[in-house]
Formats: sequence, structure tokens, C-alpha cells
Amino acid sequence: MDAKAERLKELEAEVSREGFWNSPEAAERLLRERKGIETLLGKWSSLASSIEDLKAYLDLATESGDDALNGEIEQQLGKVSEALDSTELDRMLSGENDASNAIVTIHAGAGGRESQDWADMLVRMYSRFADRYGFTMELVERQEGEEGGIKSATFLLSGDHPYGYMKAESGVHRLVRISPFDANKRRHTSFASVFVSPEIDDTVDIQINEGDLKTDTLRSGGAGGQHVNKVESAVRITHIPSGIVVLCQQERSQHKNRAMAMKILRSKLYELEMRQRAEKAMEAHKEKKDIAWGSQIRSYVLAPYQMVKDHRTGHDTGNVGAVLDGEIMEFIRTFLLGRKSEGETGVAE
Repeated sequence: MDAKAERLKELEAEVSREGFWNSPEAAERLLRERKGIETLLGKWSSLASSIEDLKAYLDLATESGDDALNGEIEQQLGKVSEALDSTELDRMLSGENDASNAIVTIHAGAGGRESQDWADMLVRMYSRFADRYGFTMELVERQEGEEGGIKSATFLLSGDHPYGYMKAESGVHRLVRISPFDANKRRHTSFASVFVSPEIDDTVDIQINEGDLKTDTLRSGGAGGQHVNKVESAVRITHIPSGIVVLCQQERSQHKNRAMAMKILRSKLYELEMRQRAEKAMEAHKEKKDIAWGSQIRSYVLAPYQMVKDHRTGHDTGNVGAVLDGEIMEFIRTFLLGRKSEGETGVAE
């Protein structure tokens, strides 16, 4: 906390410096850092005050030998516990990129219509999650399936530490249900992958050789009127060395779509580099995790019983409807708190 207070003083001096706004992007970044430290110090001060109040109640009760203060003590203890939980979660969200916007890409697995419908359900789940917790969700691309659902979708999530939260969702998600598309009402298992990377700004140096890029333009398709059906405004960029493919189709301008696609490509290349470094570090400790297709992080079972279970933490709930309606914060929180205590890095698995 002393180091944070010193850093706040440095930021205050920087903000007061003449010419601070000459570089708007850098200024905004410093202001965000200042706000984050101010919030943390405020919470810490409030927590310390609550603990002192609790100690005073306990001392008074001990001296008087009166049980009448038990209610006040329990109420104060509840406040302290709640504040501690909040502070602990803040510590989990202190990674280098946790405050960044999150770029989330969902791909349907093998299985055609079943998996494409499941991928569409995940997009809805994250949309409801964004609504519940005050995030803003901006769709970047959406490829419709031939018979419904989606083949893939990419969206940008902004707000309070979106990457810090959403990195917990990276991996393969598995759905088990009685298929609504099967006339024989058989049970089907579907998979969809969720890939999350932090949106990075221009201060992060990512070298991209134009010769390594293959750029295609195509019609956006889907809803949007005559413009998207007649003009090749959508842009697909393939980074040949890594195999990363980015499609952007939501903007009406090909130039804007290319700019957004390049931003997403830079972010994905950055996340790939960070993940490779983390994997090398984990190899040294024999803790490298398999992130191959099929190694699901979470299962959503609708039949023969109802349960959502996270296979990394063991956390589960029988309220599948609430989870699919966006109530996933407890899964995220349990994962973040559990993973940090195991000494893992803050890079998305």
C-alpha cells in the first residue's frame, strides 16, 4: 500500500505537468491508472477502518461481559468479510493486462447444427453477463450457420477489468442435452471454444510483417440491408506464420473493418506470445496444461440431470438456467481466486 501511495503521488505530479494532454492516449492511460490506485487505496482504508471498529466492539463486549453486543459484532463481521472478499478479488485482477478490454472469439466445434446452436447460446450467455455486470459488448463479426446458430463470432467487451474477468472463460465449453433438432429425442454432446485476448494499445510493440499477411475482402452478408449485400466491406486477414485468421464485418467501411481486424490481430499475436511464455514456465514445474480441442474447462449438462460444473475448480451449480442467462461470476471468481493461490500466471489458458 505504501508503494501504491507513492505511485499515486507520482501520477498526480504527472497529471499536473504542463503539456500533459499533448499525448491524449498516454494521458488517458495514466488517468485510468490513477483512478485504479485511488479506488484500491479507498477500499483498503475502508477495510482497515471496519476492522478497527470490529476490534472495538469485541473489546467492549469482553470488558462488559454483555451478550447484547453480539448482534452488532456479527453485523460488523459480515461487513468485514464482504470487504475482504472484494479486496481479494481486486488483487486477482491486478495482472498487467487485466484492466484491458477483452477480445472474445467463439468457434463452434464439430457437429454441425448442434455445435453451431451451442456457440450461439454462448454468445447470448456472455451478452447477458455483460448486461448484468455493466460491461459493454460490441460485436465485431458473426458467421451464421447454414441451418441456424453460428460458425463463429467475435466481440469486444469493455468496462471494469473485462480481460481480467473474461480470461477465466478461455477454453472448450461442453453442452449435454436432449437435442431440439433430433426427432428421436436423443441426447447429444456439443463443443464450442472460447478464446480471449486483451486489447492492446499502440504502446505495445508488436512487429507484423506485411509480407506475412493474406488479406481478403468479401461481402458481409446477413442482416444490414443493401449495402452489406452489394459491397465487399468485410475484411479477412490471415497471419500466415501463426495461422491466426481475423474477420471483421460490422463496419460499413472496408477501411474501418481492416483497421479493426489489424487491432484484433495485434492483440491475438500478443496473447499468443504471452501464452507461449507461460507454457514454457509451467513446463519447468511439470504443470503444463493441455489446451487441445476436447479438453473442456466446463460442462453444461441439461439431461439426464441439470448441472454446470467447472472442471478446473470443481465449482458447480444445479441452476443451469441462471448460468445460461449470464450468471457466471461465481465460476469466474472461484477460478481467479483458486488459480492465483496455485501460483499460476495471469495469462489465459
